[in-house]
Amino acid sequence: MENLTSLIGRQWIGSQEDFSINTDLTKVNAIEDSHCKRCGAMVNAKLPNGKRYCRSCIELGRIVEGDILIRNEQEVVFPKDKRQLTWNGKLTPLQEKISQKLVENFINKKNTLIYAVTGAGKTEMLFALINQSLSWGQRCCIASPRIDVVNELYPRFKAAFNKTKIGKYHGQEYVDPGLDQLTICTTHQLLKFYHAFDLLVIDETDSFPYVENNTLHFAAKNALKIAGVQVYLTATPTKDLLADVKVGKIEILQVKRRFHGGKLPLPKEKMFLRPFLSKGKIHPKLLKEIIAVIKKGHPLLLFVPRIEQIPLYLSALKQVEQLRQIKIAGVYAGDKERLEKVQQFRNQKLQILVTTTILERGVTFKHVWVIIVQADDKIYTASSLVQIAGRVGRAKNDTDGLVLFCYHKYTNQLRKASQQIKELNR
Repeated sequence: MENLTSLIGRQWIGSQEDFSINTDLTKVNAIEDSHCKRCGAMVNAKLPNGKRYCRSCIELGRIVEGDILIRNEQEVVFPKDKRQLTWNGKLTPLQEKISQKLVENFINKKNTLIYAVTGAGKTEMLFALINQSLSWGQRCCIASPRIDVVNELYPRFKAAFNKTKIGKYHGQEYVDPGLDQLTICTTHQLLKFYHAFDLLVIDETDSFPYVENNTLHFAAKNALKIAGVQVYLTATPTKDLLADVKVGKIEILQVKRRFHGGKLPLPKEKMFLRPFLSKGKIHPKLLKEIIAVIKKGHPLLLFVPRIEQIPLYLSALKQVEQLRQIKIAGVYAGDKERLEKVQQFRNQKLQILVTTTILERGVTFKHVWVIIVQADDKIYTASSLVQIAGRVGRAKNDTDGLVLFCYHKYTNQLRKASQQIKELNR
């Protein structure tokens, strides 16, 4: 077995046969009262031998009746050092106020919801909070539902806390978590932990797959120590979080202004009568908008609702005379080259990136403009439309830009998204 110290705060599947008695380990039945103890799901599926197994968390290894979960609940205290933060940047007065309130709530063991517009500088507002926990020798975690957000956060925290051991974990890197003082991971990775963290930050709480996912909520609760503190970050809070705010379980802190003081770009809306793509050709009105973005020197995120549409749009775009000299690619959740393509777009080696909602939030690209094709599709909620609009105008020297909603039928979600942006700007 691995060195047990590296497994502090972890849980893993064992069996009665291979479990050795160890005072630092505890064991529980992996399936009890028809529920999986790792993910909380109801267990109904059966193997040919009649034993039940959990389908909900099977990607982490199959849990079968008779298995046990081994948990390492040893206490670990890291060296105490008040100067963990090596970031030399400066917060705005509003960011500073929120940052200090977060620290105060943490000291008082109070959970907090940060309700902030996209581009408000939520990451920087976390630095003092993380520093407070680390300086006490505690263990922290920042979890997000999205791999791209994890990849975006990791280098920023690595630079801001360059003396701290930081681990980065998600399903595309196949590395098991170690004993890091600061962990940055996807919310799915939390299923591997048990009573590990003194501070757990969930970023993008309204995002798929975390939103309304009982398994991931169960995982977050288990990963936090009994006396631990939780912080939630979102630009579009969910009903359950707002309900907890109402009854006093969580304190809400609002930031309605971007860090540079600029407003959120107001979406431009355009109705189309004919199909956006027909016989391998893009609608002339849509093509005109795409070419205009490229002529103005902006990288373009072109959102489409379905993965299978990506190659069709790529093929159509590559046939356009005005776009033949530029680099175009497509990306989706299961794309093996996803990380490389996103980085190429960030480095401006790609001018157009055709994508699904995987890039709707948590990623920052310089000077990017956005066009959403079929913005009336049911996959786009008001929340996701607001998040997509939030990719634009995030820089101090570039606070505005094009956000174009293309649709056949004007939906309630489109109306709500525009209303939300107008209200936040007001």
